[in-house]
Amino acid sequence: IVFYPTQVDHFSFANPDTFLLRYLVNDTYFKDGGPIFFYTGNEGDIEGFVKNTGLLMEMAPRFGAMVIFAEHRYYGQSMPYGEESFKDPAHLGYLTSTQALADFAVLITRLRKTASGAANSPVFAFGGSYGGMLAAWIRMKYPHLVAGSLASAASIFQYPGITDCEAYSHVATRTFQRSAAGCPGRIRSSWDIIDDLGKTGAGLQNLTSMFRLCERLTADDMPALVDWLVNLWMIYALIDYPYPANFLTPLPAWPVKEACHLIVSNEDVLSGVAAAAKLYFNYTGQTACLDISKPYYGGLAWQYQACTEQIEPICSDGVNDMFPAIPWDLSAFSEACYERWKVRPRPHWAVTEYWGRNISAASNIIFSNGDLDPWSAGCVLKSLSDSLVAIVMEDAAHHLDLRPSNPADPPSVIKARAQEADIIEKWIQEYRAAGL
Repeated sequence: IVFYPTQVDHFSFANPDTFLLRYLVNDTYFKDGGPIFFYTGNEGDIEGFVKNTGLLMEMAPRFGAMVIFAEHRYYGQSMPYGEESFKDPAHLGYLTSTQALADFAVLITRLRKTASGAANSPVFAFGGSYGGMLAAWIRMKYPHLVAGSLASAASIFQYPGITDCEAYSHVATRTFQRSAAGCPGRIRSSWDIIDDLGKTGAGLQNLTSMFRLCERLTADDMPALVDWLVNLWMIYALIDYPYPANFLTPLPAWPVKEACHLIVSNEDVLSGVAAAAKLYFNYTGQTACLDISKPYYGGLAWQYQACTEQIEPICSDGVNDMFPAIPWDLSAFSEACYERWKVRPRPHWAVTEYWGRNISAASNIIFSNGDLDPWSAGCVLKSLSDSLVAIVMEDAAHHLDLRPSNPADPPSVIKARAQEADIIEKWIQEYRAAGL
């Protein structure tokens, strides 16, 4: 574990402040001149991503690679202003993807200067989800520093105006449909039942007891309860891994199948829905009650990013998906962001900054996606050139190819990992041939 000083603001000379950004190094297999495999940290403590990302270390012996996991600013222990980092927009305004990419670019430059045997090492970025977006973008923004990238589940197209906001909901519904044909229909029917119960005191008490909530529901809590359940089903689809995992929470193998079994086999719709909720939040049996106010992941920093530049609209119509009808309302979203953070979203900035759908000028990026993953709706699903390669993995959830190998991995994931390694080997050969 290493900390290095970097600028709080890379893009002006008005703020001279610096902070310590954390990164982890493993040079067990590194050989002089071997590649650097650089994980572009995303919305969480970097040590959590180390535990859930085995591909880099599994590939390192073959290539004699050094492995770096770099933490994203404002997450984990990489706080620009310590306990004051979330104090106000003046302290928090440096939380942007462009600043984070600059952190990584400065670190890569530093590593090649200071790490023994790394002066001529080609660097390859790896990342999943938002980290996959960063992996793609760092190749696009700093191609002289990064020779290629593996961007898994990188939803770089999930922005206003370039991907239908209903697409995510459709994929999530399809994932549940594949696990049990009647499952989406029962979830869809639960919304009216929940709405009716929320209109009376007895119904609110019933909901509180059925879901074993920490706080007794009031009528004002009903939108939050619905939002909590909508997110629950979406995240179930996201992490529908073929073996027991502990990515966001401990869950059994094929958790969507397990949840749908509870939903479909229970005569009472809402009892089945509540059982599936408790499976997600209390699979270990150690959770006393469920808290609908607690964020699923990312915490404060990601909430801020989602209110500024990471505007990825998701909506549903309640007909072609299993969710209630929830339109995408930018005005209401903007007001909520201003109330919480005193900032307004810039919904089209990411498209301007990162090229939108017109990324054909880029090169040497692998875009891998699982077909169970709802985020795949906003990802690159077709190869755009010989060096912008899309790999779609059947029966795979969110960035499954980056996770440690497991005997239960579907054949598509095993094949994808082999293809990814072969492509990286080709890029290394091209790098050497160019005399870089």
